[in-house]
Amino acid sequence: MSGSRLPGFYKLSVAERRALVAERSGVDPQALASALDGGGIDCATADKLVENVLGTYALPFGVALNVQVNGTDRLVPMVVEEPSVIAAASNAARMVRSAGGFTAEMTEALMIAQIELRGLADVELALRLLANETEHLLTVARGAVPNLIERGGGPRSIELRRLEKGRIVVHVLVDCRDAMGANLVNSIAEAVGPVAAGITGAELGLRILSNLSDRRAARVTCRVHPTDLVLSRAKPTFGVGDSAPPSGPSAALTGDAIADGIVAASEFAEADPYRAATHNKGIMNGIDAVVIATGNDFRAVEAGAHAYAALSGRYRPLSVWRRDGEALVGELTLPLALGIVGGTLRVHPAARLALSLVRVDSADELALVAASVGLASNLAALRALATEGIQRGHMSLHARSVAVAAGAQGSEVELVAGRLSEDGSVTLEAARRALSALRGT
Repeated sequence: MSGSRLPGFYKLSVAERRALVAERSGVDPQALASALDGGGIDCATADKLVENVLGTYALPFGVALNVQVNGTDRLVPMVVEEPSVIAAASNAARMVRSAGGFTAEMTEALMIAQIELRGLADVELALRLLANETEHLLTVARGAVPNLIERGGGPRSIELRRLEKGRIVVHVLVDCRDAMGANLVNSIAEAVGPVAAGITGAELGLRILSNLSDRRAARVTCRVHPTDLVLSRAKPTFGVGDSAPPSGPSAALTGDAIADGIVAASEFAEADPYRAATHNKGIMNGIDAVVIATGNDFRAVEAGAHAYAALSGRYRPLSVWRRDGEALVGELTLPLALGIVGGTLRVHPAARLALSLVRVDSADELALVAASVGLASNLAALRALATEGIQRGHMSLHARSVAVAAGAQGSEVELVAGRLSEDGSVTLEAARRALSALRGT
């Protein structure tokens, strides 16, 4: 049995969810439980990963459902602390799924090693000298990463960039295969730097990768039928499973009106960097959660995404939404350098489990899945904004956290959360009152 469509998944207990996910993914149930119990990593292992360790800090590990990328179903692991992110992505992915799912591709798959050359009196001469020695520089670069060469990767080309104040930046474009590649790229920069400086007589500056990996970008598109946008969320689940009958403000809107509202929200982000920042944050809600779950560097991904958004000289949204005939069409492009080998993946059981669940065969596939979840998260947020506002669904899920903080246990949590949602007052004091009333104290 396979597939990512699991109606009513949120109604199951944690043990039942684990059993069903294990069945769908082919992961051993005991291995799944072992990797996730206790936060996925023990203190002794954590002490080998970073410095000055005192313990570990756990975050919720869930799965996004309904995700179909290039015709293949994916159960997508997500690690995130914010309520509604996983549910919203799952709900939006269901809408996209009914119109054919996500279509995704990597524009290229190259990382950038940067070598800075300073103090050049004649920049044009230096550029000519370097251009004449590109094959020599590539040979030096290849010598720095023999194992990568054996795996079919390695340096592919040299690019030269002129900066102000007598500076040149040498870019070595590197195919890192299934690694994110930071250490590989840095090794190449360190090896090529002295050689490039010697060729030009320049002062050698910084040698390091760029996290603006625009030569390793993912592009995702999707279509949505307007009628699917009308389906309302089932309280308090943000519509993870089957939808409840339409209710609230969104029920009064047609699918076309909601689609037009999403397009208008997209155009707002295109016109205003203040809105674009929040628009992009909604995208990164989904992407970061996948990146963290799979043991990748979400800070690098964030830096690259926001730098790419500002590459034109003005901060722009990473995704745009338009109408194409009756359909709503979304497109997202952003740098996404991920790995499925090396780094944290070697030692973190939950990260290895995440890759087993999503069942990708390459780093490129993982990037395309993560980008698709990002576009789904964006769709969910824009749909909420275009209908009933962002708070209603978000706060209904937040109510559960508030109920727990007030002391609710077991079945009390949903009962207290339901009362808070009905009353429209999701505060700790309100939760305490509801809990006291429930217990008759």
